[in-house]
Amino acid sequence: MSEGQADQKSLSAETQIIGWLFETPVTIRGYTWLPLTQLIMWGIMTHVSKKKRPEEGFSRHITEGALTSSAILGSEWCHNLAHVFIADWIGKPMDELQIQFGMPRCRYEEINDREVSPRQHVIRSLGGPLINLVMIPLTALAKFLTKPDTIARETAKAAFQTNVFLSAVSLLPIPGIDGGPILKWSLVEKGYEIEEADQVIQRVNGPLSFILGLFSSWAFLNKKNFVGVFSALLALISFAVFTGKLKEDEIAF
Repeated sequence: MSEGQADQKSLSAETQIIGWLFETPVTIRGYTWLPLTQLIMWGIMTHVSKKKRPEEGFSRHITEGALTSSAILGSEWCHNLAHVFIADWIGKPMDELQIQFGMPRCRYEEINDREVSPRQHVIRSLGGPLINLVMIPLTALAKFLTKPDTIARETAKAAFQTNVFLSAVSLLPIPGIDGGPILKWSLVEKGYEIEEADQVIQRVNGPLSFILGLFSSWAFLNKKNFVGVFSALLALISFAVFTGKLKEDEIAF
């Protein structure tokens, strides 16, 4: 075990370490690691394929569903693994990468860790959005090079849209999302106290919740139901932050 692993903060008794990524323990708790997210997404994307091309056979739908769901969830995995890599690269590894329902969750025991400089907090938060931004031109190229109406094109399209979505949403200044810590610690680096920076974030989430609510309404009117539901959820979270009903350490994505 490396020195970084030996110094790792103690984990709860029910936590099982199944491996390490750099200096970060990869953990599970009971059976919550079961890949339910992958199975549900596979079903959803299979249904989407069938709805778009009802004339095609079941093998086409189930294969397309498997590959497009892998592209979508794989983009989220890349996002979180980039956080792990960047945190280790700057010498401030995260405390835990927990697998929940088949998906990764980055965990820091102390969100206001004074041993991590404001600049390091910002860099750690930038890892995920940056990898999604890098993936946008690559997946756009894959989309361009594949033939229309093929599984390869649909897979590339899913990857492209997911990385655009993640790079945009993850930069929203909501606590618990990367944009929140990025803004908060940028303010602290400029001389704000942590409490003052938290208050700025709280005020910013007022107009943000209104904008997200309008965007959600637009999405529903244009029959983009998934986008509508997700943006409505973000609007509610943002409003709860603005009203003080929800704190940073209570939000987990």
